[in-house]
Amino acid sequence: MKLKYSFQIKSKYTTRYMLLTLTSTFFIFLTSCFSKDVNLVNNESKTDSISISENQNKQSNLIEKDSFVFLINKRIIQSKVMNPKAENSVYEPAINSPKSATYTKDGNKFYINSLEGYTTVVFDAKTLNKIKEIKHKFTVDNNYLFKNNESSVFDYKYKQERKEFNHFLGKPVESCLSHDGKYLWVTYYRRNWDEKAESPSAVAIIDTEKDEIVRVIPTGPLPKMIVASPDNKFVAVTHWGDNTVALIDISSSNPMDFNYKAHIVVDYRLAMNFDENTNRDSECGNCLRGTIFTPDSKKLLVAKMGGNGIAIIDVDKQVMVGTITGSYLNLRHLVINKDELFLSSNKFGMVQRANLIELFNIEIDDKKILNFKDWHSVKLGTGVRTIDVTKNNKYIFACVNNDSKIAVIDANKMEKIFEIDVASFPVGMALSPDEKQLVVTSQGKSGTPGSGNTVTVYDVIYN
Repeated sequence: MKLKYSFQIKSKYTTRYMLLTLTSTFFIFLTSCFSKDVNLVNNESKTDSISISENQNKQSNLIEKDSFVFLINKRIIQSKVMNPKAENSVYEPAINSPKSATYTKDGNKFYINSLEGYTTVVFDAKTLNKIKEIKHKFTVDNNYLFKNNESSVFDYKYKQERKEFNHFLGKPVESCLSHDGKYLWVTYYRRNWDEKAESPSAVAIIDTEKDEIVRVIPTGPLPKMIVASPDNKFVAVTHWGDNTVALIDISSSNPMDFNYKAHIVVDYRLAMNFDENTNRDSECGNCLRGTIFTPDSKKLLVAKMGGNGIAIIDVDKQVMVGTITGSYLNLRHLVINKDELFLSSNKFGMVQRANLIELFNIEIDDKKILNFKDWHSVKLGTGVRTIDVTKNNKYIFACVNNDSKIAVIDANKMEKIFEIDVASFPVGMALSPDEKQLVVTSQGKSGTPGSGNTVTVYDVIYN
């Protein structure tokens, strides 16, 4: 049964139409759910609402089976309005400049790293209720989390004089899972008293069954991205602060046995000498960001957000062997799925795709450059940050930070097919393991009143 379904949210934009191939029963159910959500949002006050996008869907062809249709806004979790008017908006003070989201392997929970709240907040993915707050606060009471009271690694030195370096508040940034989902790794942007992020920071290991920190390991300055290898032998910690990447051996099942194996420089190592006016978010050399292992765990790719492309690290040799060029620059995030590499270019507002097999068929030249030209691209808007990809490589979801939107891309055609408004400055996102739920974080900005400080949860609707 073919039905034509049209709707208009606001007069600011022209009406968009969707053609849905559904059974009549499912169509009625879907329409009911969506209408309820639109009403909830339209009744919300300006201070704490996220409107459903006016241009809900740009598709003009009949939608195929199991194809993406649209997003339904199910919950707004925010710390801006204590008594929100919308039924689907809740006040949660623990959401303080949220950076990233990570689901457990079974999809029953998701974790939000609240940067300025020094907290990882745990939510039930079904009820969307808060389960727990994991505080990143370390005092004499939890010195046992630091093996042999270790406070530094490699040759890193502290710029400060302190009696106890391991007494601090950690600012959680990014996360990854290891050991089949048992452990959640959380990097700290910095220790709270290290204002210029020029001293060693740390990474916490959380047991996802207990939702408790079981160990804290020192890192280099300003770690952001962290990723586990598919073979579960290594975790890579990428230091935004000084152009280095560290490999941690995680082959043991006991977190206290994990240990560093390599410290790898990407192009050059940045000296930790900064004046009081330095902005470490921009004074970061190559500003290493997106990090991902290849499916065979033999290579590690690291985006040089402030550099000339993507660094290639040989995991066995534990050295950088070259740089992939040819894509847009200012690269923020990397995803690999089914031998396809996906990336986001922040400054240029692009998402690009390349085939890994074709890419690595090109030889690295004598200048250590692998120049790949066969990129498939789509422009979304300035400030494309985190991206996520469905397992079948059919759809790409992207945060468009400057435009405060979430975009959905047809990955085969590399065309934007859907767009929806979200709380200001979306930065992180995660698809649930069953790909039926999407969590988006909107980080607050001190110079923009009412911005961000929001987690938005969507139902992902397929035909």
